[in-house]
Amino acid sequence: MKKVKRFIPASIFGMLLMLLAGCGEENLSALRPKGTASKISFDMMMLSIYIMLGVFFVVAVIFTYVILKYRKRRGDEDIIPEQVEGNTTLEVIWTAIPILLLLILAIPTVLATFTLAAEEPQEGDDTLKIQVTAYQYWWDFNYPDLEFNTAQDLYIPVGEKIYVELTSKDVIHSFWVPALAGKMDTNPGLTNAMWIEAKEPGVYKGKCAELCGPSHALMDFRVIALEKDEFDAWVNHMKTAESAPQTEAAQAGEEIFTESCISCHAVGSEGGNIGPDLTVFGDRETLAGFLEMTDEKIADWIKDPQALKPANHMPAFKDQLNDDEINALVAYLKELKAN
Repeated sequence: MKKVKRFIPASIFGMLLMLLAGCGEENLSALRPKGTASKISFDMMMLSIYIMLGVFFVVAVIFTYVILKYRKRRGDEDIIPEQVEGNTTLEVIWTAIPILLLLILAIPTVLATFTLAAEEPQEGDDTLKIQVTAYQYWWDFNYPDLEFNTAQDLYIPVGEKIYVELTSKDVIHSFWVPALAGKMDTNPGLTNAMWIEAKEPGVYKGKCAELCGPSHALMDFRVIALEKDEFDAWVNHMKTAESAPQTEAAQAGEEIFTESCISCHAVGSEGGNIGPDLTVFGDRETLAGFLEMTDEKIADWIKDPQALKPANHMPAFKDQLNDDEINALVAYLKELKAN
């Protein structure tokens, strides 16, 4: 009876785990591929699962057959069964089958490895090149051929293979957009390369997949895939972006930004690159990669970023700016949009 009582809660817990395994954010699953590279990885994963299930099924059938056929029956004498020292045919079969299964898995794996290998665009090639630099705990995206930077939101055109170079400025991170491609480490002082391609427009969630410090779990970013004409329009804005605050509060906020923030953060062609680029800050749906983009959250972040994202490198301004100045700065930042 005690075993039954223990079994019921364990079963309920197991069922809850299976139900929760199906929960998650949209465009944040390698099991629902939305890109060419992720589809290749998904197909390889499914091939290995089919092989394992096939082996399990065959072994289970043979095991069940042996258990039933050679079980001890009533009246059987307790004698030692006939001893079999070897069977060449069986040994050849159970050696050949695993080799065949390994070949079935190895050949597509090698082909997929070469397909996923990134080839640097040659001179004159129109492949879009993006340089990704990881920081604790945010992402910088540089478009060297287009001559501008973005941060946290990576914009790409739909249906085009994008060449991505990856590095880090501090510790090892890992660039991962589950719905579009596999993960790739970003290492300080080294450069890795990969390619991504989105088959359809959408916002794809990205993660850091390498434990990199206290706020590792909060090091999120977005890949925004746009139709070609929309992407070209966005590129044009980024090249000509100018901050022109419309409201009185935003104008006051621009002055505060120039005095307190521009040495670290760039807007358009002006500013530093110590912190994330804020050119289209007002278009972002998240703050610091994970917070809801509201006036209150932006103000809280400016006042004390450590309370929201521990160990990040942005200083707190709660003792340097009063509430009116912070609200003016929020108004200015919210007006930094692409259109």
